[in-house]
Amino acid sequence: MAVPKRKKGRSATNHRRSANMKLAPQGRSTCPQCGAVKLPHRVCPNCGHYRDREVIVTE
Repeated sequence: MAVPKRKKGRSATNHRRSANMKLAPQGRSTCPQCGAVKLPHRVCPNCGHYRDREVIVTE
């Protein structure tokens, strides 16, 4: 079985782990009713529509 000859330093270990900690920005979509930018699969905060239905009454 392969065994490392020397211990890896903290810097190398943290450098390797940091690649998995990068956060990707959330996806964005446009509302088909008003064209505002919104999160996918959520009610539009601008007009209150979700899947061609008015879910929240906005004035």
